[in-house]
Amino acid sequence: MSTHEISVTINGKSRTDTVEARMLLVHYIREVRGLTGTHVGCDTSNCGACTVHFDGRAAKSCTILAVQADGHEVTTIEGLAPDPDHFHPVQEGFRQCHGLQCGFCTSGMIMASAGILADDPDPSREKIRLELEGNLCRCTGYQKIVDSVRWAAEHPEGVEA
Repeated sequence: MSTHEISVTINGKSRTDTVEARMLLVHYIREVRGLTGTHVGCDTSNCGACTVHFDGRAAKSCTILAVQADGHEVTTIEGLAPDPDHFHPVQEGFRQCHGLQCGFCTSGMIMASAGILADDPDPSREKIRLELEGNLCRCTGYQKIVDSVRWAAEHPEGVEA
């Protein structure tokens, strides 16, 4: 088993760790860094529960090896909000519009949705649905999730917590 030393900045905090060459970024985030908001769903990139921001772009952390994150910046659901007293507008949108159901997919949905809004601050409902195709919600439909993203687009400043 080969190991490598990596330095990864997660949610603004840089740290150096030794990891196995085959360790996935999602497992590094959860098991080594202790940030359990990023979920392991399918381990095959089909469900999107593990979505994080990798150098500012939404990415499924089960498709990235931890060694590939060496020298890069990762944002997880724990680091998305601007500060502890405020939600990110997408988090507030999920709260306002009841976008979460069982909650398993929620962190990945929120991270993917924040990525959509970073690229297009006013996406149509159709674009939101298209962009979220790689994130699965196994509970029911996506209507409240799309409503939540539209709420965030219409309230980019969020609300006071």
